[in-house]
Amino acid sequence: MKFYRGLQPIKAMSFDLDDTLYDNRPVIRRLTREVTEWFHLHHPVSATRPESWWLEIKKQLAQQDRWLLSDLAQWRQRTTQEGLVRLGYSIEQAECAAKELMEVVLQLRSDFAVPKQTHDVMAQLAERMPLVAITNGNVDLKRIGIEDYFCLVLKAGRDGWAKPAEDMFAKAANHLSLPSQQILHVGDHLTTDVAGAKLNGFQACWFNDQGADLLKDRHARTLPDIEIHQLDSLLLL
Repeated sequence: MKFYRGLQPIKAMSFDLDDTLYDNRPVIRRLTREVTEWFHLHHPVSATRPESWWLEIKKQLAQQDRWLLSDLAQWRQRTTQEGLVRLGYSIEQAECAAKELMEVVLQLRSDFAVPKQTHDVMAQLAERMPLVAITNGNVDLKRIGIEDYFCLVLKAGRDGWAKPAEDMFAKAANHLSLPSQQILHVGDHLTTDVAGAKLNGFQACWFNDQGADLLKDRHARTLPDIEIHQLDSLLLL
């Protein structure tokens, strides 16, 4: 545990989810592999274009509509639909195929087990203070068994622009009826979580379980207040 600033009294905590409360990297690798296999099997025309072609469509859509950067599910669905239309599907066929693909994505997205240590830490913290989830992702908290630890769950897209924008941080502070500086936000990303928290008046805890160097990380924008390497360090606060 490293302290970069003196902490103010902590009356509540907010949490990033992916790569903070669980390792999301293998989940996304499996999702990408199995969704691609499903797509190529059920819509073979999709395999006639390389991944770079699909990524270019994705970038074009985001340039046309910046909101998609805050709604990852909608972004994927619209990319799928647009690509299939360009490959000869009717709009109706493409819409149906994109919806079916998203059902597969959302099923795989929350098909994993959260570590026992996370459950133990979150259960203890929830007994001491209110906790809020603030995520740019679209995991189903009920399916992975962590919903009950939080008094509020905020998701980008549904609840506003993605972190580091102010929308969800402001909603969290308003729900908690606390000054922002009395809320400690915990997350792994130095831009969306640490810089986002500090820009919006929260205290920031950087969850660094990958051995990253704060001074060399390309995502670093500002110092966190505290750095931890394992989640149970929060109990020492």
